[in-house]
Amino acid sequence: MASPGPMFNDNKLKLGIFSANCSSGMAVTKVEERWDNSWENNLDLVRQCDEAGLEFMLPIARWIGYGGETDFHGGVLETVTWAAGLTAHTRNIQVFATVHTAFNHPIVTAKQLATIDQLGGGRVGLNVVAGWNKPEYDAFGVELPQAHAERYARAQEWFDYVQKLWKEEKPFDWHGKYFQGTGVYGNPRPVQAHVPILNAAASEEGRQFAVRNADFLFTPVFDFDQARATVTEIRSRAAAAKRSMGVFTFCTVVCRPTQREAEDYLDYYANQNADWEAVDYLMKLQGMHAQSFTPEALANFRDRFAAGHGGFPLVGTPDHIADQLEQLSATGLAGTTLAFVDYAREFPYFREEVIPRLEKKGLRQVFK
Repeated sequence: MASPGPMFNDNKLKLGIFSANCSSGMAVTKVEERWDNSWENNLDLVRQCDEAGLEFMLPIARWIGYGGETDFHGGVLETVTWAAGLTAHTRNIQVFATVHTAFNHPIVTAKQLATIDQLGGGRVGLNVVAGWNKPEYDAFGVELPQAHAERYARAQEWFDYVQKLWKEEKPFDWHGKYFQGTGVYGNPRPVQAHVPILNAAASEEGRQFAVRNADFLFTPVFDFDQARATVTEIRSRAAAAKRSMGVFTFCTVVCRPTQREAEDYLDYYANQNADWEAVDYLMKLQGMHAQSFTPEALANFRDRFAAGHGGFPLVGTPDHIADQLEQLSATGLAGTTLAFVDYAREFPYFREEVIPRLEKKGLRQVFK
């Protein structure tokens, strides 16, 4: 078996890249320099991240875009083949495949990810998605269960099936509610003794699923107090289940030499040139138009969706951003993903200026 991958290293604050496989990345903007998710650009980015010592790459599994002038996320590189390609061109970084349990058969997924793990010497990760986006279900001709409990019941059986395929050495039969199989076995199996599992969840059923199965819960945070409360809750739930798990969030990065430059660019791409039609449709689908939001809070969250799909904003100088990441780490978060308007062109400045500051703060070890 391979030694544990980078997701289980000693860095206090783990860092990854989110949504580079998707057109426009996380920024719902019309600016010309918005992310072009071509294979060439993804390859350039992952090589930079691998050389910088980032722990992971995390894709979004998307099948239908969000419209607007840019058709935000209308073009998406499929995550399993994307993960295979990136793994083949890197040496250290963990590459996750994001898999919808409603659209992918567990036997196929188990073999695909085991193959990638063989290819990379033990660096694949699995991001389990139960699904929520009704237009995507419609595209597949699959009914979206209205009850979260039903979605996660299927996801749990799917996950248990994949795990058994990875661990059972002899053929077995599977007779579940959602899947049937006779004489099933998995070969090859993953190189890793344990493939890292990530799950994004906010609902009660989703949190329960994550606590039972995931190594890392992926969730949005809105401020430091809410982040601390979320981490405390998840850790308590995990302890009750006799498990330990880390909590990750996702951040939008605008890093510039001066605070004014960073704030001006944020206003330029996420206000003056936001694709508001796509923003509003995305928020509607995710249920953000709740009456419980005040107009001020809703307006603030709308801005965050334009800037980076609702991610925590890291906007400012390298010193400011390093301090913000230190405060996020102090809440108990195990790590975060990063997203830029143009990942491959903006990441070098982050690498040269912010990462050394994080190393000096003791949040990350010097990568060699």
